[in-house]
Amino acid sequence: MKLKELESCLQCVEVFKSPKVKLEQYPTSPHIASRMLHTIDTRYKDLDGCMVADLGCGCGVLAVGASLLGASMCFGIDIDKDALDISYQNSCEYELKNLELIQMDVTKLPDAQWNQLFDTVIMNPPFGTKRNRGIDMLFLKTGLNMATRAVYSLHKTATREHIRKKTKEWGVNMEVISELRFDLPSSYKFHRQQSVDIEVDFIRFSFPSSHLPIKCTEKNYLLLKK
Repeated sequence: MKLKELESCLQCVEVFKSPKVKLEQYPTSPHIASRMLHTIDTRYKDLDGCMVADLGCGCGVLAVGASLLGASMCFGIDIDKDALDISYQNSCEYELKNLELIQMDVTKLPDAQWNQLFDTVIMNPPFGTKRNRGIDMLFLKTGLNMATRAVYSLHKTATREHIRKKTKEWGVNMEVISELRFDLPSSYKFHRQQSVDIEVDFIRFSFPSSHLPIKCTEKNYLLLKK
C-alpha cells in the first residue's frame, strides 16, 4: 500500500470524543501514523506477515494501520475500556479479521506469559510529563520484553539522551529514525492554546546479533487467546 493511500485510509479512524487526561489520551494523527507504519513496513520489513502488538493502542490508529499493511495478527492492548470500544468500532468499520483487542494495564503484563510473543511492537506511549513520570520507560521496557525483532516508539526529543543511556544499560540498539513535530490539539480544559507542537523522536529499538530472533507463529496467537 502506498503512503498516500495509507494516510487516506487512516483519516477515517474514529478518535476520542472525551479523552482522559490521567491516561494522557492523545490520538496519533493519520499523517504521523501513516509515515511511521510505512517506514516500518518498507524500510525494515517488520509488519507484513508479522505478529504485532500495539501497546496503549487507544483508538487503534496504529493497530488498524498495521493490520491493513499485512500483519499476520495485530493485538491492540489498552487499560481503558472506552478506548477499546472505539478501537473495536474501527476494526469493524475496516472489517479487519487480523486485529484483536485486549484490556490490560501495559505496565503490569506478566513477563512469563508475554515474553517474546511478538515479532514487532509499536506504540505511542504516554510521555509521563504531567503525571505518571517514567511511564514512557515502563512501556518501552515492556515492549522490549515482548518483541523478538524490534520496538518502534515515539518519545519526546528532550528525553533522547536519557533513553539512550537506559537502552545501553539494557543492551539494546537505538536508532532515531526521524524527528517529528507532534501537534497536540487542545483537548482538555487546562489547555490555553488551540494546539501545541512538541518535538518528538520516532525511534527503532532492536536487539544485538547475539539475540536470535524467533519468528512468532500461530502458537503465540493461541497463547494469547487462553
